[in-house]
Amino acid sequence: MGAEPVPVPAPLLEAKDFRFDVDHLSTLISNKTKLIILNSPQNPTGGVLTEADLIEVSRLAIEHDLWVLTDEIYSRIIYNGAFHSIASIPGMKERTIILDGFSKTYAMTGWRLGYGVMNRGLADLTARLVTNSNSCTTTFVQYGGISALTGSQDFVHEMVEEFRARRDIVVSALRNMRGVTCREPSGAFYVFPNVTEACRNLGFTTAKELQQHLLHEGVAVLPRTAFGSKNEGEQEEYLRLSYATSRENIRKGLELMKQVLEQ
Repeated sequence: MGAEPVPVPAPLLEAKDFRFDVDHLSTLISNKTKLIILNSPQNPTGGVLTEADLIEVSRLAIEHDLWVLTDEIYSRIIYNGAFHSIASIPGMKERTIILDGFSKTYAMTGWRLGYGVMNRGLADLTARLVTNSNSCTTTFVQYGGISALTGSQDFVHEMVEEFRARRDIVVSALRNMRGVTCREPSGAFYVFPNVTEACRNLGFTTAKELQQHLLHEGVAVLPRTAFGSKNEGEQEEYLRLSYATSRENIRKGLELMKQVLEQ
């Protein structure tokens, strides 16, 4: 019988552009801790851990002899500077598991093609699990992945620049809505505005209530609690908006949202 894992959340802080506090992370590590899980760039916030953050996390991992699992599915969709993987830090290659895939960078959402990078011993064990749970990826999807990797990468840069333009449209519009504040995301294709005041203005207790109201008005967003329970002491209310759609649809949705918030 295996042990039951107990996840311990490290809150993402709006004041730190939705990065966690590494000093606080160190207080969460105990003699029962086995693994640190990272997601950067992040869904749902669009936050990105800095190289300095990752160096500190690696120090903790080495000091406490921990594995790190890092979800890097949005690593090519980044707007400020270069992407940094914790696996590139000295001493981390053998204790890091990288998860990545094709759905974001190569717009292959729904094709379910991904991969892991880890040491050979763990890879052999993982292969046994995957072979018996998924068998294999369908043939045409494998050929699509080969074409994505071996073809020109120019379109990736073009896609990221388009996402940057959409991000700027969304952030600017949200910052001009009553009761809304919004940090500028550094990666992925989401924004995570603070709608605490907007909820109060409309008589809603939670962002979930606001989300339901917006949905009935024709705007589909997600509340913060769609991504897990609130952390202890967390009082603010947030929505997640995706800008993985056309500029026309983005502007239409933002106009409807503004009308609802300022009615």
